[in-house]
Amino acid sequence: MSASFNVAVVAGGPSGEAAVSRASAAGVERALHDAGHDARVLELDDALPAALAAGHFDVVFPAVHGQLGEDGCLQGLCEVTGFPYVGSGVLASALAMSKPHAKVHFERAGLPVAKDAVITGKDDVERRARAVRAELGRSIVVKPGAGGSAIGVEIIKEDDSDDVFVAALRRALALDPSVLVEQFTTGNDVTCSVLEDDGGARVLAATLILPEGAAFYDFKAKYAAKGSVHRCPAPFAPALTERIHRAAVTAHQVLGCRDLSRVDFVVDAVAGNVTLLEVNTLPGMTATSLFPEAAAAAGISFPALCDRLIRRALQRPKLAAPPVVPMPD
Repeated sequence: MSASFNVAVVAGGPSGEAAVSRASAAGVERALHDAGHDARVLELDDALPAALAAGHFDVVFPAVHGQLGEDGCLQGLCEVTGFPYVGSGVLASALAMSKPHAKVHFERAGLPVAKDAVITGKDDVERRARAVRAELGRSIVVKPGAGGSAIGVEIIKEDDSDDVFVAALRRALALDPSVLVEQFTTGNDVTCSVLEDDGGARVLAATLILPEGAAFYDFKAKYAAKGSVHRCPAPFAPALTERIHRAAVTAHQVLGCRDLSRVDFVVDAVAGNVTLLEVNTLPGMTATSLFPEAAAAAGISFPALCDRLIRRALQRPKLAAPPVVPMPD
């Protein structure tokens, strides 16, 4: 019988996605119990370091989304305290969380991304709004620079006034100091899950997402029961599927991600256009989440998936501390 481990599943934190995180953590906790492990959910707060130290945990499973959990902060805590943990390291987590920084790496790698501009709270928002719309076109998408679950994302239509755009920018700036504005791209929402094993990063499957009763894959469509229909694997031609798969693995690798990620796209299957949106280093693990669904389609049950992830974290060699160089006399 395989060894069992004591796992700290970390959830919550000061993030707009805290409720989603706690739902993910509950799912991970159940799956780890089903896989034969001891697992306990801990809240991401100032008591977490003491709780980790007192709990005799073998490994940490971050089931967090957003600020302080997915952006490298929790990962840094694990590095400092010496706990093995599931998922990407500090740098990759921080890069993936910041949409503007991630896009710089995507563009350098030649990945297909939408034309964009960044607006910050230091800008003259009204003047920048007019300039950005003149550059990108009138149909655009407003996104807080960090965060996920489509919180704060708004689509500005061609016939919307500049005042509508400015108001959306101010709402997004209230959530994050920088806002990514992208040229609107037509197509369907598609996501592609990436899972690492001893052979490296591999795709599980591309999934076509069809929101029900929503203009796009927004927060309600993501998490409400029957908020969307998922087709996994996506019913695309083999050549288009291969392009999506290849782009997903490349995006995972150029950010330096590890263990798992979920890569989001907009795909126009008729025109054959693929546009990369972002990489999620800690994808959702709720009952309606896409990563566990893609794993199941590949024959990997949720308990087996969570078991595989913690064992991978435990097998990872710890960084050796370099020798201290003494100060010169």
